Amino acid sequence: MSEAAPPLEPTPPRAPSMMNRVVRAGLRQPWLVVLLTLILIGVGVWSMQRLPVDAYPDLSPPMVELVTQWPGHASEEVERLITVPTEVAMNGLPGATVTRSISLYGLSDVRITYRDGTDRNRARQEVFNRLGDLSLPDGVKPSMSPLSSPSGLIYRYVLRST
Repeated sequence: MSEAAPPLEPTPPRAPSMMNRVVRAGLRQPWLVVLLTLILIGVGVWSMQRLPVDAYPDLSPPMVELVTQWPGHASEEVERLITVPTEVAMNGLPGATVTRSISLYGLSDVRITYRDGTDRNRARQEVFNRLGDLSLPDGVKPSMSPLSSPSGLIYRYVLRST
C-alpha cells in the first residue's frame, strides 16, 4: 500500500522583485516611459552627431621618417657614415620618444616616433631644421617621407616587369 503524502504547507508570499516593481511602475505610467524613451533617443542622436568618425582611423603615434639613398655602398658604410650621424643629429628633439633605424645596401631609414598628441607638422619642421646641421658624404641628401599614416606602408614597393 502506498502512503499518502502529507499536505503541503502554504508558502508565505514573497516581496516582488526589483524587476517586477519596475515593470509594474512602467505599466502604471506609460507616458513617462514614452517620454524617457524619447529623451534617450534624442541624447543618442545628439551624441552620434558629435562623435568623430573616420573610415580608417590613424591609431599610430606621430612619426617622421628620413630616407637616405647612397647607391653602391655596403650597409656597414651606410650605417657608419649616414645612419649614425643622422641619429646623433636628431637626438633631443622635443617630444620624441623613440628613434629607430635600419641600414641596408645603399639605403638608410631613420624613424623618429613622438608622443601622442604631438603636432605632426611641427615635428616635421623640427626635423627639417636639424637636417641643415647634418654632415653627410658628398652627393648624399636625406629626404623626409610624405606625411601619411603607417597603413600607407603597404604601397611602398612596386614591382614592374616588361
